[in-house]
Amino acid sequence: MKKLQLYITILFVMGLHTIKAQQTPSFTDYNYNPFIINSAYAGTHDEAEAVLSNSGFNNQLDGAPKNFNLTFNTALSEGKMGLGAIIMNDQIGVTNATQASIAYSYKLFFDFKSNRPYWQLYDRTVLSFGVTAGVLQYEENLLELGIQNDPNFAENINSTLPTAGLSVLFGHGNFFVGVSAPNVLGDRLSNQNNLNLSRPIYGYTGYHFVTNKYNPSFIIKPSLLFKYESGAPFQVDTNLSIRYKNNFEAGVGFRTSSSFNIAAGLYLFKNIRAMYNYTQGTGNSPLGSTHGILLSFRAGRGYQQI
Repeated sequence: MKKLQLYITILFVMGLHTIKAQQTPSFTDYNYNPFIINSAYAGTHDEAEAVLSNSGFNNQLDGAPKNFNLTFNTALSEGKMGLGAIIMNDQIGVTNATQASIAYSYKLFFDFKSNRPYWQLYDRTVLSFGVTAGVLQYEENLLELGIQNDPNFAENINSTLPTAGLSVLFGHGNFFVGVSAPNVLGDRLSNQNNLNLSRPIYGYTGYHFVTNKYNPSFIIKPSLLFKYESGAPFQVDTNLSIRYKNNFEAGVGFRTSSSFNIAAGLYLFKNIRAMYNYTQGTGNSPLGSTHGILLSFRAGRGYQQI
């Protein structure tokens, strides 16, 4: 009975809320794969990278959040452009959303000194613009809730609609800041009146503190994620990760009024990264605990660069 009560609570608190709001990517997803929230990251590194992440796969409670992402991005034209693709699936409450998108980025490079000799090393400054286009399959099995005499729950929602996103990223040396709107269209092109998709806006910024630029033993990265969407509380994620000699990495994160996160992982054979993530709901959050994994492969020099 207690499990059933918790199940109903999740459906009402989370399932109904997602009619208006979308799930935020987990700490592991965007902190180790920023491309998932900002297409301007496509081609940021010279080498191609593929990332698979899955969170909530172990949840036994019906309606608990589950998320799957598969991304690929690579640099083109000597790093001036980037190309990528994203497949993601979110399940939460009675909602199931699957999206497939392609991404393109274009970069402008700057040097604050016009008379710099060609052989001199310097911190690169780049301004990147990104766009995405894709399709979203959105389902809400509202009839499963068993709510009577309410027209908002009189039929299930099943809609396929186009998506488009815009993003910008600025980086100078080890500092980065970006803003993105992954779904600027929302539900404007939907043929169902009871569908109300949000259009979240993300801000993401951070800095890589490196102990030795040429032979780093430790890389410490504090970062912040901001999320704004109409009808939902303003969200702030505070994160900190530490990497040791490209062998081991660990991180922690806190999401306002929602959850606490920890992550740890290994770098294997220079090109492979494997991360584990644990999320624990805080306060009145019905999230409970969630386990997640992230596997990524970067070609060429792999993860030897920041």
